[in-house]
Amino acid sequence: MDVINTIMQWVVAPVAAFVWLLHSRSQAQQTEIAVLKAMQEANKEFHDREFKELRDTLKTINAKLDSIEQAMRK
Repeated sequence: MDVINTIMQWVVAPVAAFVWLLHSRSQAQQTEIAVLKAMQEANKEFHDREFKELRDTLKTINAKLDSIEQAMRK
């Protein structure tokens, strides 16, 4: 019986504590990864929206320049 208690105390308990520590750290890292993915997706959507607005603005500027050019040719 003493052998079993010694094994539990010096082998199983530290291994269980180590496994629990690894599990808790991996859970924290998974949470951080999920947050980073969400932030990356939000930044991508913002960039896409900003790029679309810039493209629309450039189209408007080009249309105005074309109308000015046509008016000057008349």
